[in-house]
Amino acid sequence: MSIKLFDTTLRDGTQREGVSLTAEDKARIARELDSLGLHYIEAGFPASNPKDLEFFEGFDASELRNARLVAFTRARRPSGRAEDDPAVTLLGRLSAPVACIVAKSWRMHVEKVLGTTPEANLESVRDTVAYLIAAGKEVIFDAEHYFDGFREDPEHALSVLRAATEAGATTLVLCDTNGGTLPTELKAIVARTVREFPGVEIGIHTHNDAGCGVANALAAVEAGATHVQGTMNGVGERCGNCDLVATIANLQLKMGLEVVDGEQLRRLTEVSNYVSEIMNITPDAHRPYVGRSAFAHKGGLHVDGISRDPRTYEHVAPDLVGNQRRTPVGELSGKNSVRAKAAELGLEVRDVAAVLSAIKQREHEGYHYEAADASLALLIRRTTGEDEPLFELESLRVISEKRAGGEATVEATIKLFVRGERVISTAEGNGPVNALDRALRQAIEPHYPELKGIHLSNYKVRILDEHRATAATTRVLIDYTDGKRVWGAVGVGTNIIEASWQALVDGLEYGVNGAKKG
Repeated sequence: MSIKLFDTTLRDGTQREGVSLTAEDKARIARELDSLGLHYIEAGFPASNPKDLEFFEGFDASELRNARLVAFTRARRPSGRAEDDPAVTLLGRLSAPVACIVAKSWRMHVEKVLGTTPEANLESVRDTVAYLIAAGKEVIFDAEHYFDGFREDPEHALSVLRAATEAGATTLVLCDTNGGTLPTELKAIVARTVREFPGVEIGIHTHNDAGCGVANALAAVEAGATHVQGTMNGVGERCGNCDLVATIANLQLKMGLEVVDGEQLRRLTEVSNYVSEIMNITPDAHRPYVGRSAFAHKGGLHVDGISRDPRTYEHVAPDLVGNQRRTPVGELSGKNSVRAKAAELGLEVRDVAAVLSAIKQREHEGYHYEAADASLALLIRRTTGEDEPLFELESLRVISEKRAGGEATVEATIKLFVRGERVISTAEGNGPVNALDRALRQAIEPHYPELKGIHLSNYKVRILDEHRATAATTRVLIDYTDGKRVWGAVGVGTNIIEASWQALVDGLEYGVNGAKKG
């Protein structure tokens, strides 16, 4: 059984609140999606906005090695002709070899939304499909609201599909546009539709409003659908679309259908994160298969089981989808978790009990090490007496000054000893953390030139006990990168500057010493 994969991240996915892509963004994502071995990439609705049109006019469809580029449009207006409708004729002029046409298949929508008759709607479908077939396009037909329409009037919903296939559409896609159909009902409707159209490719397009987007797509395949539409990470309007990432993994690893090759499957995590980055969406760490926490084992029993046989607590091997196993530690961890995490960090722990006790005490104080590997590695070294600090602090002072009518200025002064030499450093910044970072680097970079390649990439603050208002304990998490690695450091205190200083120092120390020992 051969399954065609149709990605609509660049069209349906961009309808998610807060997402806006430039034409260049779309081009970059399209190339990345193509590397996954997808069959179709729907890149937008060129008649709806100048940005989508800019993409289609500027992107060479022949760049794609695996996928066929798809342009989306609606069926022509009920009262007109396809050759006179610019939303239809535009597609004939574009280089995209595939046209995806959407039309109403729910009688209620036809009569109340379009304000026309079922017969006029059918003629609109026939005319639009025939026009684009004559223009040399492969036509995929999306039957909007198919399941709601089928539930109300099966014969009308089927008649819309017949109109499309009689005019030359090669694929009929059944859309759960409102996302409210459950798998059992959806599977039965798909099976009935497959029987009605022998020899025609039936596709599925699901939304996630009832939390069944992926489940419905898989159920449709079980019922005979051979074309699956979705978006990367499930992005889309309202609650999103079928998550094509999880769907690809499930089709291949659970249902035994080879939809991509092994190397392409191993790129799934990388591509998922890339799309999130370009869309400016923080990746959900708990995404199935590709999330940072998808193969994270924190409980002691789980870590013990994984150390004996990964199948005890993993449904698939993480490397199959390009992910990796992690062992976060915290107050619920046991000795096996500490040993496993230390090994992951390249450390050897002789007194596991002492390290575990230190971790639990620090977590009680508000520290959290799951996203702060740098601070955890340093805590282990300090507990075992193997830490090599970059300097010894004598004192630090931060002054913030605000003058009437002017901007606030911040100045940090640090006094410390570096390799026996006393150094005093003063620097200004656009905030206290920036000023401290500049002053510290100014003081110690002559002794540690590798710091020039280490940059702060993220800074997060969390208030731990809000009821104490301005006296609350603050947790600061700072991420660093050297262009190859990314690591996190954590600091805690009632003083946000003190908490930031802790994380700042841990991050830089790990950046200098971590690679040597970890």
